[in-house]
Amino acid sequence: MANALPGELSERGNRGTVVWSDRFLDYSWTPQHPMKPARLKYTMELARSLGVLDGIETLEPAAAGADDLLRIHTADYIEAVQQITVPSTPVDDPPQAPPHGLGSADNPVFPRMHQAASVIVGGTLAAAREIAEGRTRRAVSIGGGMHHAMPSAAAGFCVYNDVAVAISWLLDHGFDRIAYIDVDVHHGDGVQRAFYHDPRVLTVSIHQHPATLWPNTGWPEETGTGAGDGTAINLPVLPGTRDPQWLRAFHAVVPAAVEAFGPQIVISQCGVDTHREDPLADLELSVDGQRAAFVAMRDLADRCADGRWLAVGGGGYGLVRVVPRAWTHLLATAVDRAVAPETQIPQQWQDMVRAELPRVQPPSTMGDGADIGFQRWDGPGGTAESGNPAFDRAQRAVDIAVLATRRACFGPLGLDPEDPRD
Repeated sequence: MANALPGELSERGNRGTVVWSDRFLDYSWTPQHPMKPARLKYTMELARSLGVLDGIETLEPAAAGADDLLRIHTADYIEAVQQITVPSTPVDDPPQAPPHGLGSADNPVFPRMHQAASVIVGGTLAAAREIAEGRTRRAVSIGGGMHHAMPSAAAGFCVYNDVAVAISWLLDHGFDRIAYIDVDVHHGDGVQRAFYHDPRVLTVSIHQHPATLWPNTGWPEETGTGAGDGTAINLPVLPGTRDPQWLRAFHAVVPAAVEAFGPQIVISQCGVDTHREDPLADLELSVDGQRAAFVAMRDLADRCADGRWLAVGGGGYGLVRVVPRAWTHLLATAVDRAVAPETQIPQQWQDMVRAELPRVQPPSTMGDGADIGFQRWDGPGGTAESGNPAFDRAQRAVDIAVLATRRACFGPLGLDPEDPRD
């Protein structure tokens, strides 16, 4: 069992812990690459300008060492990353399948790649240690969330799998029931693979349907294997899914499964490429809906895991209009300083963005003004027609996905897949 947390936490622990280093900004691909480190800078500046981080002492992480990287990654892969040589001129037509995935269009090499990626891992490890050692119940590192990295290959903009490393570390430091929830638009394939045989780790991923989006995995039938059978849960939703349907699906699967598993800690990968303005995917969530998902995961940790919640970033390529607002809400959720969606964005932040990106129109409020109300799933065929044909089609589509996922994974958890009370 996990070590019991002390009854009294430090002031920092009571308010949650924010892990941050300017070295996170060194994780920088090419100027044309969609994952730009400025998204992290703009997030921290927005959170500070709104007072979310007032009085919050951020925790500076150290880079992860070889022993921790070897928890998940092979020695030859780590050596390959360390020995990266950056071409003197840009590669116009990068190979589709270079060794270890290093040098592809998705994963072009960049200077000091190993050092930058190791700091990302170090940030998530620092968050895990703060919780495991009883100094805080909640910790967030927006630099983390590199959930696609495989044991011997970079994938999907991810060099080292910081979340998998942190989960492995927690398993060696007193935890034997860990729930991982991934709300990135892409399937959390690297983390699932790392623990697909391990009954101590529940991996839950809600993502765009694998028939329509890379990495083309994350089908409901992927439920784990061997001793881990039943501890992988995948909930794919169709392109065009909006807040009411996405939240309906989330609440129809995730809380019941996590509660039945009985974790000692909840770990959330909070990618925000589910947003309707994201250039790389096809879901249609709002910042308001993403905020609601963060709150739901925090509350789930409060109910099921004595408040132990580790949150990381992930995908999200709306550099100005999406990521900074969404992850400021994530930070605010972690430190119990809720920011209302209608809150006006400070003028100094807007001016900073306009000065750096004069062609980009920054948002003016912390939300999109979306209606995120949803009907809870009430069993197979239980949804009444609303009179809006498009809405009803979307609702039926998400209900099909919900039922497929519940039928695939609820039985091993001791739940009835067709009973909405479970």
